[in-house]
Amino acid sequence: MTIVLAIITVSLLAGLGLLVKNQLERRRRKQQRQENDIWSIGLYEGPDPVTLSPATGIRNPILTASDITDVPARFVADPFMITCDDTHHLFFELLNTKRNMGEIGHAISDDLKTWRYTGVALRERFHLSYPYVFEHDGEMYMIPECAKSKSIRLYRAASFPQDWRPIATLLRGDKREVPLLDPSVVFHDGHWYLFSYMRKVNNLHLHVAESLTGPWREHPQSPVFRNSDHFARPGGRVIEDGSVLYRYAQDGQPRYGSKAWGFRITELTPTTYREEPVSEKPVIQEGAESWNNKGMHTVDPHRMPDGRWIALVDGLGEKIKP
Repeated sequence: MTIVLAIITVSLLAGLGLLVKNQLERRRRKQQRQENDIWSIGLYEGPDPVTLSPATGIRNPILTASDITDVPARFVADPFMITCDDTHHLFFELLNTKRNMGEIGHAISDDLKTWRYTGVALRERFHLSYPYVFEHDGEMYMIPECAKSKSIRLYRAASFPQDWRPIATLLRGDKREVPLLDPSVVFHDGHWYLFSYMRKVNNLHLHVAESLTGPWREHPQSPVFRNSDHFARPGGRVIEDGSVLYRYAQDGQPRYGSKAWGFRITELTPTTYREEPVSEKPVIQEGAESWNNKGMHTVDPHRMPDGRWIALVDGLGEKIKP
């Protein structure tokens, strides 16, 4: 009996060892893929905010991890721009490899072609990404994705563009499961609306408030998208073009960040919501160049004074080996 038990014990230990070895190998391969897959930021343009292609006269990408000078960065992604006094301010996620954590970087440009990195604009004890920056009533605000804090937090610029202070918690996730990923806000017909994503069930949730600082309540028709890894996760700024609202959704298939779709919001009130796809084709997707040949997933469109549209976008490509 003792010998049998010994054999069983050895077999179990061997099986456990193999399981651990396989898990470590999968983790190593995943880390290797992450290290080789690099996000960069580019500029697109088009006649409207959902018909976009690489901008002419621009050398993409306009910003890469090699432009980051104050911290070691593996990639830059999630671009959001705001223009102030004829200067374009670009905010984006940078992955600080020393902390293995996302921080919000800042760069400026006068012509959209040449960008100068100025430094980390926002750093927290938790991971930050998706720096949704906007202006309201003369103040600059940012709602970055900070799901690791178990909340959606609103920041205001105490001194734009480098000094940001948290002023309100819009949603909190410490008591129940709440959608915290990629929060995207829009002010429409006197009400604030907040889209955000719940990863576990692939749902797009919608909240509404009378004031930006809240209180926020879930919209009666939320979640507006259920169980979709294609169309639920926000993929950029919710914008208003005349009387038309658009939202963007990043597609998680066949791999994370493969493409982004456009949706036209046809009805948005505190009690109703309707939308429709703008096309059978994605707004952005993998391109022919090395900086975006594996995918794209964020769209930040802006109408220029001459009527054309430009969009800050990000692209996924493979790390160039020396």
